[in-house]
Amino acid sequence: MTIYIDVVLIENLIMNYIILLATGLIMKIKIKHIRLIIAGLIGAIYTILTYAITIEMYSNFFVKIILSILMVYVAYNPQNMKKMWKELLVFYLISFVFGGAAFALIYVIKPQEILMKNGLFLGTYPLKTVILAAIVAFIIIIVTFKIVKSKISKKDILKDIKINIDNQQITIKAMLDTGNMLKDPLTGNSVVVVEKTALYQILPKDLLDNIENILGGDLEKISDEVKEKYINKLKFIPFSSLGKQNGMLVGIKPTFVEIDDEQNTFKKEKVIVGIYDKSLTKDGKYQALIGIDLM
Repeated sequence: MTIYIDVVLIENLIMNYIILLATGLIMKIKIKHIRLIIAGLIGAIYTILTYAITIEMYSNFFVKIILSILMVYVAYNPQNMKKMWKELLVFYLISFVFGGAAFALIYVIKPQEILMKNGLFLGTYPLKTVILAAIVAFIIIIVTFKIVKSKISKKDILKDIKINIDNQQITIKAMLDTGNMLKDPLTGNSVVVVEKTALYQILPKDLLDNIENILGGDLEKISDEVKEKYINKLKFIPFSSLGKQNGMLVGIKPTFVEIDDEQNTFKKEKVIVGIYDKSLTKDGKYQALIGIDLM
């Protein structure tokens, strides 16, 4: 059987390029196509050398590991080891999907002449088989990642939380916000940011409607009964997010906050409820923000 080196080179260059491209898109890396082509060419040249030179199985395995690291490094120049390993992991996952699609098409097409050497398939199957396999695999990968991302967004990011203040409680949706690092500067307790409107059921209306006045030190519009019961429980929490720099939240110490994570329930007493005077989201999917430290 005649093997054309140029065809093998082009086929592997195309496959390597598309795998690296898919890796970059999924990892949201700034793509430089010339780097992808060079990295893909390195992998394609290795394929030709593997065909020409017999390599021991174990040696071949370690060479492939080194080759994949080299390809990812050339393609994306990761700035640290953490990024390197993440990109390498996604590169392998995508490679397995591409390989599975290619095997499936080879099985369906059943080319007459096909050779396997050193773990590599070579043969006279047309270039369009490789391109078709790449397209099929690319679609599978993109759709799968979108589904996974959607599931994570709905299941893992949105949590049911119960807020109890003096035996009055509400259950609302909260978004797990990894950027929420708010702490009470005096106690160091984590802050759960909650929309003011969600708290009307468990806190007095004249307290909630006068948040801005409280921040300014004006307590005239708050009844004496509410002042006596709640003023000493209030906290003042500086923040630089939520669309405002160097802002201040009024917070209150709850009896407890309970976070439902389906498999686990986290009950926190050392926590502050920060009262946010606006809406956190336009569609009303959640009314609170919780930090990852509360999980």
